[in-house]
Amino acid sequence: MKIKKGDSVVVMTGDDKSPTPRRVIQVLDNGDKVLIQGVNQVWKHVRRGHPRSPQGGRLHLEMPIQSSNVMYYCESCTKPSRLGLRYVSDGAKERFCRKCEKAVGTVSPAKSVYAKQ
Repeated sequence: MKIKKGDSVVVMTGDDKSPTPRRVIQVLDNGDKVLIQGVNQVWKHVRRGHPRSPQGGRLHLEMPIQSSNVMYYCESCTKPSRLGLRYVSDGAKERFCRKCEKAVGTVSPAKSVYAKQ
């Protein structure tokens, strides 16, 4: 999965569909699900003595959604776009925006096998 923790994403489908970008809190199930700040919020009832709520009660939590329902939000083109992977001249692999071709971040360190002469 190309979406990582800390990325800005836009929810494209579902009950929480919105054009405003949100932050990814966590990537789960090897990239199949993502936890997004303020999206898919539920009440979880917990018993007394729970580590997060020793007095018991209701916790307001975000639950994961399918990663296919979100799209990366590129700050440079200010639009939701797909991400691609490419090798740069030193052999490192990086993520990039498919609309504006701007680099988003590296995925793996430089390898001499993929270095361009």
